[in-house]
Amino acid sequence: MRHHGTSRRELLAASAAFSLAAVAYGRGQDAPAKPPAPPGLEKRRFGKTDMQVALLGFGGAEIGYEGADQATVDKLLNAALDQGLNVIDTAECYVDSEAKIGNAVASRRKDFYLFTKCGHTSEPPKQGPDWSKQGVLQSIERSLKRLKTDVIDLVQLHSCSLDELKKGECIAGLEEAKKQGKTRYIGYSGDSTTAKWAIESGHFDALQTSINVCDQECIELTLPLAKEKGLGVIAKRPIANAVWRYDKTPENGYHTEYWERLQELKYDWAFGATKSDTGPHGAAGIAMRFTAMQPGVCVLIVGTTKPERWAQNAELLRAGPLAKELHDAIRARWKTAAKAEWTGQT
Repeated sequence: MRHHGTSRRELLAASAAFSLAAVAYGRGQDAPAKPPAPPGLEKRRFGKTDMQVALLGFGGAEIGYEGADQATVDKLLNAALDQGLNVIDTAECYVDSEAKIGNAVASRRKDFYLFTKCGHTSEPPKQGPDWSKQGVLQSIERSLKRLKTDVIDLVQLHSCSLDELKKGECIAGLEEAKKQGKTRYIGYSGDSTTAKWAIESGHFDALQTSINVCDQECIELTLPLAKEKGLGVIAKRPIANAVWRYDKTPENGYHTEYWERLQELKYDWAFGATKSDTGPHGAAGIAMRFTAMQPGVCVLIVGTTKPERWAQNAELLRAGPLAKELHDAIRARWKTAAKAEWTGQT
């Protein structure tokens, strides 16, 4: 029997390979799962929590910022859930992403873990960041309403500054929401030395941070520490915004930094025919599998507005880890070419 062009034997081999990699990285023993993981796609323990997460999650930024209509979101998320998606990550400030997700899959709440981020609002009269204790609590209340749920599995501070973290009000708001049962776990979403402080503070259950072939600071700075402390790690931007697609500086400023880094890194597989190869040995497959191999990573968050894309990305991960030689070459090139200012991108 064939599965999306992959034999049962290949699926079992890929699954076994990733399981061995998980043991090698010391992720610990499995806890009872709630939502199922897709056949052949590795499932990982999310830090010290009770969550078992499928390796590929869904990020809700694009459906908000790119204005996906509700019918598309309904089709996209329900298809992905049917195929084994069990982590959906969004944020209050992703335009109407939370509302679209709530409308699409609130009736299937037991089928997935729900993550969101707080601290920014796009609703009048007060728009922008609010890191006060009350502001964080109000942000979470709005998210609960839009997502049509009584409890969120993980609420994360959305890239607040080190100064705000040290003030402690935003952390106090999260901890109060956890005490009230509004969220099961709390986390920090951010990068570089601020993320390091968040891990060391001992307040958080999870870290969401940028990890990809163009953004490797965290591999030495924060991932080992997060793993040591037992935090669940969410990899954002795991395919570096697929910047190899652009032959010249992208008009989307959000992609520019990674594109410029890629011109310096000059990975062979990111240029020529490989960059348009849609299989596991093409640029997207290599980039995604590189991120998935990093010790401590639990789930990759990839966004899309295309209903078929989640399954296609899951298929890339089913190929298993990169060859060690290729992984090590990517790391070696980073260490040779990376500049001091190439810090984690918020």
